[in-house]
Amino acid sequence: MQDQLKQAPVDKYVINPLKSFISNSVMGGVVLLAATIIAVILANSAWSDWFLGLWKNRISIRFNDTIFLDYDLHHWINDGLISIFFFVLGLELKREMVDGQLSGFKNAILPVIVGISGMIFPALIFSLFNGGDPEALKGWGIPMACDIAFVLGILYLLGDKVPVSVKIFFTAFGIVDDIGAVLIIALVYTNEISYISLIVGLIFFVLLIIANKFGVRSTFFYGAVGILGVWIPFLLSGVHATIAAVLVAFTIPATTKISEIGFLKNIKKYSHRLDETESLDGPTLTNDQLHIIGKMKSMTKYAMPPLQRLEHSLHPVVSFVVMPIFALANAGVVFNINFTDLFSTNIFSGIVVGLVAGKFLGIFGVTFILLKLKWVQLPKKMTVNHLFGISVLAGIGFTMCLFITTLAYADPVQITQAKIGIFVASIIAGVLGYLILSRNASKEAKKIREEA
Repeated sequence: MQDQLKQAPVDKYVINPLKSFISNSVMGGVVLLAATIIAVILANSAWSDWFLGLWKNRISIRFNDTIFLDYDLHHWINDGLISIFFFVLGLELKREMVDGQLSGFKNAILPVIVGISGMIFPALIFSLFNGGDPEALKGWGIPMACDIAFVLGILYLLGDKVPVSVKIFFTAFGIVDDIGAVLIIALVYTNEISYISLIVGLIFFVLLIIANKFGVRSTFFYGAVGILGVWIPFLLSGVHATIAAVLVAFTIPATTKISEIGFLKNIKKYSHRLDETESLDGPTLTNDQLHIIGKMKSMTKYAMPPLQRLEHSLHPVVSFVVMPIFALANAGVVFNINFTDLFSTNIFSGIVVGLVAGKFLGIFGVTFILLKLKWVQLPKKMTVNHLFGISVLAGIGFTMCLFITTLAYADPVQITQAKIGIFVASIIAGVLGYLILSRNASKEAKKIREEA
């Protein structure tokens, strides 16, 4: 067999750079931002009617002459495509609970407190602004959620200026934040419920749990039952279909079929057999070699938990397909609203103050008090200044905020007010948070140089 891999020009100049781009955690946020800008530009250009009308085209699924599912493209994206995002979110939640930042009381207590308080304060502020308007008040859930992808993108742009522990801490309470948003969607932003469809979905959900307990590890099985048996009934029930995606994610096995020791033992055995197997003179393999390599491939698959295998394979799909399409379909705000209309309700003000000030008060304020009381401790290498910076950055609300906006309001003016508020708050929080963390890093570097 050949001693080293040979790279064709297409691998060297196209495939490998593309893989590097996709694997870069910052690039997902960059592509999402680019899609948002494109959506805003197209919505306010000469192609506005075409662009906004694109999402109103209907797609139907028929059986003979019976229409089974009939929704416009915007609905398919916000109930179907975005479910992939929620499915990956569910996988991340389960992984963190099984063996991560949310496993065990000691690890989970501070992120859980921060995540909850970071949701309560924005909702309270929005409610204070809109308490006298029942229709506007329906959007109280909008400023509760921060956008993990955008915040992590900014943190990674800061590089070594921000310790890894800060990024991990943000991810942990950001996940709690997402759990809360999912629950709010399920409990508050749900239409009339068809209990028959809901019961059917829950029966298949229980079936997946039983399959997990009996050691079923086929991702095709979980995918087929999850989509046909859980997601579609939830879609028809009135409970938002994204909830089904999270539930199905929690049924995916998180254990391996073979232990690490067993995997290494088998790989060594097959490697030894492969080394002793007679090779052909050309580039092709013998049947024995193919058989041995197939066994090694199976062993590798058995050594990876289906949960992490799916999470790893779907992350690029979410970052570079699902989220950009979602942004294109939802971020196209037409800025033809005048100043008076923008403030005809307090939706805009409630969202901006809720995200920027509410997130900061809920995260930094509550955590600072707990630190002073010595009830909690910050992660290693994380300072109060870091906490200050990420508390401001957490005011970046995009994906979940836009999503909840589409559930909370039907009036185009209210939707526009909310979306502009989300954009303005996110820009303010992103710029301020970046400057605070960058300036803090510069001060710390200067202090170290002076002490040296």
